Amino acid sequence: MDGKHRLPVFQVDAFTNKAFSGNPAAVCLLPESRNTEWMQGVAAEINLSETAFVTPCGEGFELRWLTPTVEVDLCGHATLASAHVLWEEGILEPGTDARFHTKRGWLQARQAAGWIELDFPAEPVVPVPTPEALLPALGIMEPVAVYRNRLDYLVHVASASLVRDLSPDFARLKTIEMRGVMVTARADDPAFDFVSRFFAPATGIDEDPVTGSAHCALYPYWHARLNKPEMTAFQESKRGGLVKMREQGKRVILSGQAITVMSGELHD
Repeated sequence: MDGKHRLPVFQVDAFTNKAFSGNPAAVCLLPESRNTEWMQGVAAEINLSETAFVTPCGEGFELRWLTPTVEVDLCGHATLASAHVLWEEGILEPGTDARFHTKRGWLQARQAAGWIELDFPAEPVVPVPTPEALLPALGIMEPVAVYRNRLDYLVHVASASLVRDLSPDFARLKTIEMRGVMVTARADDPAFDFVSRFFAPATGIDEDPVTGSAHCALYPYWHARLNKPEMTAFQESKRGGLVKMREQGKRVILSGQAITVMSGELHD
């Protein structure tokens, strides 16, 4: 033995049941908390949209999420991936809820008939003036409306095909002072209620394949327009991903699936 710590790390595709689709996240299991500089170095080395660091904490786990460049305070797909790993590795017994202490307070994940349900705070949007650079950076001429919450802009466009065909100017989009921008439209596939894409070059992610936290805004937005208590959405990235949603008070229950595609050890 060389005396180094060997920390288990997993790559999980989230919001999918098929490898090489959905949103990949790394999950690093830690025996004790580590400093942010070290975690940022690991996240940059792994270079996925998010790396989750999971540490035992009282009756649950501390959970932190880092992109290759910054720490974020809410991430759906890496939470889904973390809960999946805890059950798959036998750290939590099947049927036992996963409780995570995060910068947004306690979050909970539970198993439900082959899906994982995440209990997240709703992040409703409000109408706002449109930043000058936003629509030209997205290549959108006439949006239905532009909204925002504390995290992101939401741009509603007229059709799902417009969402699929977007080719943003990421350098220009990076100048927008928000975490990211979601673009959404009513679905043209009867299997789904709405579609979206999510861009966040300011956090080091040009396009996020499937963004759980964005659906904390998208659900209340589309619920107000479609008046459906339960909805299914598809994120139209190249990898694609499926998110189911329902309301629970001022919170949103996000449902997704996950599959481990790689596991190994981080030498520290």
